[in-house]
Amino acid sequence: MTPTNMEEKIKRINELYHKAKAEGLTPDETKEQQELRSEYIANIRASLRGQLNNIDIQNEDGSVENLGEKFGQKKAH
Repeated sequence: MTPTNMEEKIKRINELYHKAKAEGLTPDETKEQQELRSEYIANIRASLRGQLNNIDIQNEDGSVENLGEKFGQKKAH
């Protein structure tokens, strides 16, 4: 997902949130809001997972371990 696309989705999520508070949403808008929120959460989780999988720690003996590899979470690109 491109940053611009994500920004547009966040903007739409906020628009639907404010409309829901002001006047309520139609069933289609409620469904759209749920789908956008799910996509947003999945994107945040994937981003965080990617960052965590790329963390290296240096052990006391000087060796370096990648936490993603150590815990089996590293995904192939």
